Amino acid sequence: MTRTFKTATRRGFIAGATAAIAAPAILRATRAYAANPTLRIGNVSPRTGPLAGFAEADEYVLQAIQQVFSAGLDNNGKTWNVEIISKDSQSNPNRAAEVAADLILGDEVDIIVAASTPDTVNPVADQAEINEVPCITTDCPWQPYFFGRNGVPGEGFETTYHFFWGLEDVIAAFLDMWDKTGVAKTVGGLFPNDADGNAWGDAELGLPKPLAAAGYTLTDPGRYQPLSDDFSNQIAAFKAAGCEIVTGNMIPPDFATFWSQAAQQGFNPKVVTIGKALLFPSVIESLGDRGDGLSTEVWWSPHHPFSSSLTGISSKQLAEGYTAESGRPWTQPLGFKHALFEVVADVIKRADDLEDPSSIISAITSTNLNTIVGPVNWGDGPMNNVTKTPLVGGQWQKSGDAYELQIVANSTAPEVPVTADMKLLG
Repeated sequence: MTRTFKTATRRGFIAGATAAIAAPAILRATRAYAANPTLRIGNVSPRTGPLAGFAEADEYVLQAIQQVFSAGLDNNGKTWNVEIISKDSQSNPNRAAEVAADLILGDEVDIIVAASTPDTVNPVADQAEINEVPCITTDCPWQPYFFGRNGVPGEGFETTYHFFWGLEDVIAAFLDMWDKTGVAKTVGGLFPNDADGNAWGDAELGLPKPLAAAGYTLTDPGRYQPLSDDFSNQIAAFKAAGCEIVTGNMIPPDFATFWSQAAQQGFNPKVVTIGKALLFPSVIESLGDRGDGLSTEVWWSPHHPFSSSLTGISSKQLAEGYTAESGRPWTQPLGFKHALFEVVADVIKRADDLEDPSSIISAITSTNLNTIVGPVNWGDGPMNNVTKTPLVGGQWQKSGDAYELQIVANSTAPEVPVTADMKLLG
């Protein structure tokens, strides 16, 4: 690493500065601290706002992880207390940056973690990088994370690390699903004017080139503003081009608006595969019968053959535990929120000196861990600071009164079993 970290922690500096004023009190605190030191973990996620679906399982995960951490974690023969401080980004990038700065400068966290789209991950990681704080993030394709933060291949970042899949993986999963249907290779693209949409629609790094190489024709009417209330222009363009497939990356309210207006305007594609918006059972249920057959990427599910390095529970057990506790269906971010703290625990246990940020960074870079979402290994990634996890294709299929997300295409990760055949809409 090129940057030299300060060896004294912020808390250590503050304690030293006040020692002369209240020596007896500081002495007692120092003795207690030495006997039972505490490591603080900051956590940022969108608990409210249009991205709140990504954080639906946060409370369940955080309670379970804090219970595991309650006995402390061992590091070099010493037991450390672990305190998690969680803050809501309100689905707003500016707010995400603000609460990240609060966690770093006010709460003086030793490690900061974040998840749920570039709107959360990027501003948190940027604050961590500026302030030289170790940071681990997930739930965002690596291209919007890396290039969206002006990452330079071969150089990368100093303190911020990310695990998830990339656009090349989601494209491969989508093509795997579409190739099974036999429909015309005419695709309509819905890409918002945000970090995700600009990455997915990018002429060089996004969907256009791989789709063309696979023989698909993409109609891209241009970027729309998030929370748009009118998709008439996009629908007209797709009808004119004879699009039988619709794809893109949208927040749930935008997809609901588009899908309602598509029905009103007589546009009936045979395949609709949308990232982000169609991840959540609550969104599908809100669409009624028009949710049946919609498809999306699957990052994690009860069918994934992985277990937690922290608790030993399987993917199926984690999903069932969440449903039993909450009364709600499992969601994909559940696995990744759990895995985020698996990685944190592993780093804490392996770091040579938890009071030295550079030592924590070294432990992150040397991670090689089998988690509930698959392997996490920053020595094996497409770019500095990035490592990838498995991805497959899934389709919402109605079973009785409920929808189930079935795995319908797995050529990109054959270790994840297929659970149903892909079907056409209507």
